Amino acid sequence: MLASTALLTDHYELTMVRAAMGSGTAFRRSVFELFTRRLPEGRRYGVVAGVGRALDAIEAFSFDTATLDYLLEHDVVNEPLAEWLAEYRFSGDIWGYAEGEAYFPGSPLMIVEGSFAECCVLETVLLSVYNYDSAVASAASRMTAMAGTRPCIEMGSRRTNEIAAVAAARAAYVAGFAATSNLEAGRRYGVPTRGTAAHSFTLLHDSEEAAFAAQLAALGESTTLLVDTYDVEQAIRTGVRLTQGRLGAIRLDSGDLAEQAGEVRRLLDSLGATSTKIIVTSDLDEWQIAALRGAPVDGFGVGTSLVTGSGAPTCGFVFKLVARADTDDADAPLEPVAKRSINKSSIGGRKFALRRLDAKGRAEAEVLGIGVPPAGDGNARSLLVPLVVAGEIVGREELALARDRHARSRAELPLTALKMSKGEPTLETIILDETGQPTHNPYARSQV
Repeated sequence: MLASTALLTDHYELTMVRAAMGSGTAFRRSVFELFTRRLPEGRRYGVVAGVGRALDAIEAFSFDTATLDYLLEHDVVNEPLAEWLAEYRFSGDIWGYAEGEAYFPGSPLMIVEGSFAECCVLETVLLSVYNYDSAVASAASRMTAMAGTRPCIEMGSRRTNEIAAVAAARAAYVAGFAATSNLEAGRRYGVPTRGTAAHSFTLLHDSEEAAFAAQLAALGESTTLLVDTYDVEQAIRTGVRLTQGRLGAIRLDSGDLAEQAGEVRRLLDSLGATSTKIIVTSDLDEWQIAALRGAPVDGFGVGTSLVTGSGAPTCGFVFKLVARADTDDADAPLEPVAKRSINKSSIGGRKFALRRLDAKGRAEAEVLGIGVPPAGDGNARSLLVPLVVAGEIVGREELALARDRHARSRAELPLTALKMSKGEPTLETIILDETGQPTHNPYARSQV
C-alpha cells in the first residue's frame, strides 16, 4: 500500500470541485476518458504501461487531517469540500486497455465513471503515471524488437529522478527488458536485477588484475568484467587467464561498439573463451541496437535513452470529460459532451474499442464505437477490461502477465510497426457512431 497520493495532483483539480459544489454540479454522473490525439512524431505504435501503478495510486488517494489542514490554510479548499474529501474513496467504475497492450491515436486507454468530483480529482495522478510509464514502455518495445532474442538490461536510474527510476524499470520490463539495475524495482515489483562493477572499482585497486581477481572471488566466474578502463585486449587476456577460459561475460562501454565487438569475439575465441558473452553499453538507443544486429553482441545495457522515452518523454495523454448527466439523479441519462478547440477537439460519448484482425490474426485496424460496442467479425478482439468495479480494484495482475500480453500484442501488429524509419501509426483508428456508421474522426492519419 502506497502512502497517500492525494497531493500528487494539480491545484485546479480541487478548485474545480470547490466551484462545482457551489454550483450544484459536482455530483452529476460523469464519464472521463484518458487517451492521446496522436503518437509522438514518426512513431508507429505506443505501449500501455503503468496500469498497476495507477490502480495503486487510486487505492491510496485519500486525505488525512494534516493534508486537509494544509489545503484549508492555503485556501485551496473550503470547509464543505474538506468535509467531503475527508471521506473520499473512489466509488465508481473504471475500464481500460490492459497493461502491455499496444495503443493508437484515440484509443480510450482508461474510462472513468462516477460523480464529476470523484473522477476529476484523479486526473493529474493518472496522467502522471500513464504518460511517463507508457513513454518508457513504448521506447523499450522498440529496443527489444531490435534486439530480437538478445536480452536488454535497464540501467537508467542515474539519469532520472529516484521515483521515476523505479517506474521506468517496471515499464521496461513490461515491454520486454530482461532485468534492471534498480534494486527497489526488484523489491517492489519483482523485476530481476543485475549488476557487477563500474570503472571506479578497477581504479580502486593497484592493478586491473587485482580488481578482476577480487570481483571473481566475490561473484564467481560467471560474472561480467568491465574491460575498457585501460586496454581492452590486455583486460580480456587477464580475465580469460584468471578464469582459465570460463569467464561469463565482458562489457564494452565505449568506442565503436560494432567494430570492437568483432575484434573482441575473435580474441575470445582464439583464447578458448568461446562461451564468454559480450555485453555492450554506452548511451544506446533503438537505432544503435538495430545497427548492432549483425555484430557478435550477446546483450545490451540501456540507460538515458530509455528513461527519457528515447526522444518522446511523454505520450501526450489527456483526460477529458466525454459524457455527463444533467442532474444528480443516479438514473439520469448520460449526454455526450466534447471540446471543439482547434487541434484539441475531443469526441463526446462513452467509447468501446476492439482490434480488427485478419484471417491470419494480424491486426488491421483500431475500431471505436460511440455509445455502443462496434460490431466485429470473428477475429476481432475487445480491448477494454474492467479495472475498478463500484470502487473495488479488480484489475490487478502479475507483472509477468502484462509482459506476456505485450509480446503477443506486438506480434500481431503489421510488420511495418517495427520499421525504425519515421512513419504514420501502423493501424488506422476507425470511429463508428451509434448506428455503426463511420463518423467524424480527428484521429485519422490524414488529420494527425
